[in-house]
Amino acid sequence: MLDRLTTEQRNSASDQIDSMSSLEIVQLMNAEDAKIAAAVAAEAETIAAAIDLITDAFLKGGRLIYMGAGTSGRLGVLDASECPPTFNSPPELVVGLIAGGKQALTNAIEGAEDRPEFAVADLEELDFNKNDVLVGIATSGRTPYVIAGLKYAREQGAQTIALTCNQENQLAEVAHLTICPVVGPEVVTGSTRLKAGTATKMVLNMLTTGAMVHIGKTYGNLMVDLRATNQKLIDRSIRILIAFTNLSREAAESVLEACHGELKTAIVHVKRNVSPETAQELLKQAHGHLRQVLEGTEGV
Repeated sequence: MLDRLTTEQRNSASDQIDSMSSLEIVQLMNAEDAKIAAAVAAEAETIAAAIDLITDAFLKGGRLIYMGAGTSGRLGVLDASECPPTFNSPPELVVGLIAGGKQALTNAIEGAEDRPEFAVADLEELDFNKNDVLVGIATSGRTPYVIAGLKYAREQGAQTIALTCNQENQLAEVAHLTICPVVGPEVVTGSTRLKAGTATKMVLNMLTTGAMVHIGKTYGNLMVDLRATNQKLIDRSIRILIAFTNLSREAAESVLEACHGELKTAIVHVKRNVSPETAQELLKQAHGHLRQVLEGTEGV
């Protein structure tokens, strides 16, 4: 089957790449990368459906679990690890699993992707259940670790989403939804860390961003639920609070401190003229949606 996969085909545009100058290589790769957005756009409706499944899982108290091997696994772990600082989500809300475990993030673990039992063990360790949703990532569409994970997830009654870059794939047989941006042969034959990897990252960005927006993690395009874990994010929190309230920087810093660095609480505290404790309660009634609290429609 491997010789039939699009990602394993030779790209005629790069068959002389070893004779190209640096500039020619850059131009070639840039031209190939320009095709990725269209491939992802062709999957827009399926990606949107996947966002809705993930949102529903979050609202039921479930989690989003990514599962993949090699580059696919690393990209899942990367997206999961960026959710807490971006959206102030608990680390357990979005989890990335990679075949071979944490060591596989920086080192190739030979044969790990071919061990389906590893997938079951990894999901059992997380107490994966029917409220969760699993996104199995395999650009080839045939990774045994991912297929086994999707099968196990379905057996638990959970929703399953496959992400692959090959039209001919085995994931579709075991997933409720299959997202398949076909990006074509790679510049270096079979090197799916290139176009396929970029397409994967684009889709994962959409999945978590869309779901987090739906559960109230932003106000418009402002990152109002961010976790201020470094000076850049602290400064961003202050600037956002000033934008909402017209406070001086000194006053904004004082309000944020009184609200224990919780930006949404600080905004409600000032805009609704209530105590930080009441602000937190109003946000709880609105399930975290700042817009509802500011418009006075929480609990409606």
